[in-house]
Amino acid sequence: MINVLIVEDDYRIAGIHQQLLERIEGITVVGQALRAKEAWEFLEKMPVDLIVLDIYMPDQLGTELIREVKYKYPSTDFIMITAARERELVASSMAAGAFHYLVKPIELCKLKAVIEQYMKRREMILNGEIEDQSSIDLLFGRPDFQKTESIDLPKGVNPLTLEKVQQICAYLPEGMTAEEVGEQLGASRTTARRYLEYLVSKGELRAELEYGIVGRPERKYFSL
Repeated sequence: MINVLIVEDDYRIAGIHQQLLERIEGITVVGQALRAKEAWEFLEKMPVDLIVLDIYMPDQLGTELIREVKYKYPSTDFIMITAARERELVASSMAAGAFHYLVKPIELCKLKAVIEQYMKRREMILNGEIEDQSSIDLLFGRPDFQKTESIDLPKGVNPLTLEKVQQICAYLPEGMTAEEVGEQLGASRTTARRYLEYLVSKGELRAELEYGIVGRPERKYFSL
């Protein structure tokens, strides 16, 4: 059984999240905290395996709370559920050690899939055996790595580069151009666009034309 603490400053949203979580087998919600200070009070009284956390709390930023809790309780895990969409906050959450980042409003099917992925990884860490590279890929959140290597890719699409592009494009609510992706990838705009168009063709991304004030329309890519 996974003990979950909800840290959310809106008690109504916290209640909704608790209702969703309690519908997932293997989850026990041990409490709700409206502030970071209350979260610490829970942690000092009872074991908590997973904290479902908002970014914007009245007394502390969620990403700061992750780092402090991880220092004292390193085995405690985090899943962010927040309205914050800023790229730097997503990156900070990942760097601090969050398992996943979900944008409000969430649906049960999405939350259930993330929780089940988390539980699977936790079980492997606690009781599983590291048999091969695929086992390690699962622990590091790359369940599709072997699948990516095994499929027939078109000419000019390298599986390792494709995986890097998929990581860059995992969260793009505001979209990115091929040139912006190329800068992060360390490749040309043409190379980046080849991979982006491939992901569009596979249904992993969507593309839209964005019309600026001057010049030709620019093609931007969005995560689904």
